[in-house]
Amino acid sequence: MGILVFLNKFSKFSFDTGLYGLYHARLMQNLKLPITISPLRSAQRRLVCEGVFKLSEMTRLLAACESTSEYAQVSVKFDVDERGLTVISGNASALVALTCQRCNEPYEQLLEVEFTFSPAKNAEAAEKIPSYYDVIELDENGEVNLRELVEEELILTIPLIPRHELEDCSADADSVWGELPEELEKPNPFDVLKQLK
Repeated sequence: MGILVFLNKFSKFSFDTGLYGLYHARLMQNLKLPITISPLRSAQRRLVCEGVFKLSEMTRLLAACESTSEYAQVSVKFDVDERGLTVISGNASALVALTCQRCNEPYEQLLEVEFTFSPAKNAEAAEKIPSYYDVIELDENGEVNLRELVEEELILTIPLIPRHELEDCSADADSVWGELPEELEKPNPFDVLKQLK
């Protein structure tokens, strides 16, 4: 009888435990995604990519945020739909710090986005893509810049007026800055019509 058979019979030993309990494996590292990728070849292989992009390389996103976490988590799936169109779908999330417009204090905001694109070689091909897909243009090598695509989608999810939740904000919810002018009595433009009767 081998040692494994013996241990399996008389102890709670399995593939993920050792003689002294659970083994201590290193956590999975963040897998860096490719910056550019060919959606046509990837769709033929039904490729699914899960990994990260460094936020420090997303300069336009950094220009809109106070500070950021280290990575944007991304999941992208390449497929071919029933019409034979290449489809890039996925989601991304990143934790950023924005300035609250009520109290001017920084706060953390989780940006989450889902996207569905279909690539096109030129404007003529883009017109043939159904409206339920967003269109992304291929470069001269037939590739898309995946990092720029994710960066643009994250930028679009930044709130127009960033604010804390009311219970977390140090400013009063009903606060007013400056004096509001009293309503001036304006003449009704239709009063002239009454005089014509």
